[in-house]
Amino acid sequence: MKRWMIALASATALLASSAMAQEKIKIGAAPYGLNAEFMQIWAAALQEHPAVKSGEVELTVFDGRYDALVQQDQFKTMVTQKYNAIIFAPIDVDAGAAAVQSAADAGIPVIGSNTRVNSDLLTSYVGSDDTISGYLEAKTVLDKIGCKGNVVILEGPVGQSAQISRLEGNKKALAECPDVKVLEDQTANWSRAEAQTLMENWLTAHPKQINGVIGQNDEMALGAIEAIKAAGLDVKSFAIAGIDGITDALHAVKAGEMTSILQDARAQAQGALDLAIFNARKGDYKPQSDIWTTYKDMPWNDGKEKIYNVPWTPVTAENVDQLLATRK
Repeated sequence: MKRWMIALASATALLASSAMAQEKIKIGAAPYGLNAEFMQIWAAALQEHPAVKSGEVELTVFDGRYDALVQQDQFKTMVTQKYNAIIFAPIDVDAGAAAVQSAADAGIPVIGSNTRVNSDLLTSYVGSDDTISGYLEAKTVLDKIGCKGNVVILEGPVGQSAQISRLEGNKKALAECPDVKVLEDQTANWSRAEAQTLMENWLTAHPKQINGVIGQNDEMALGAIEAIKAAGLDVKSFAIAGIDGITDALHAVKAGEMTSILQDARAQAQGALDLAIFNARKGDYKPQSDIWTTYKDMPWNDGKEKIYNVPWTPVTAENVDQLLATRK
């Protein structure tokens, strides 16, 4: 009888251990907003991650609605419901720190993705250096206008890390062209519609004076293009640049209407999810996304890096068709 009881206890313990190993992990993703294509690609990439498709991870993607208070409330929900890990793309670099603190206090690891937050409590961050993209996009505009003339700048939401860092990059490039004047510089909040309205007003206020448009994302650059076309002007007479490599921008690049730099939303999202699972499993996990083999310069390193930097890819005539093929 004693041997039988020991055997039964051992079998029960083994089954319990196996059940725990197969227990579904609950992960929440908190992007700043889902209105624009870039973050829609980001969110879709999370759903396409192998661990989500296999059922290993129960994923909830929230919509931050471009509001720091909404994001804080979503964190409260995830803390109360005891999520195992959180992926965070904050709307505000400073306001997002309170949300991270609340999760850290509850022992929930937070992985930053895409945008940054001023907090030392992030477990890891997967994104791209926005200062570099800001410099590169501005330089393409300045090179096209020969480092002279007038430009306008369409900024992202004021206070978001991408807006801050891309503007830093924009200004670094502009400093190399002291004869270029910035006629206007305002936020269009990543919005194509807001950018179109601003550009319409600027074309009226500065007739025949604007030579270049520095759009801190593709949506805003495309809004400027629509305003230029609506005014009956030749888009190709302007130097226009954006960032992200969204589908409409790829078509515009192919048409010779603008330049863009691909920000790999899929890599940022799936890389962050691999790290979220790794930390939720206390390190007992091997990454499942193929992004780690795609980017040889961004090794997994046993999931222990604080920052994983996803490289930028300039969109060119040579690679635009290949990039468009991934959107079908």
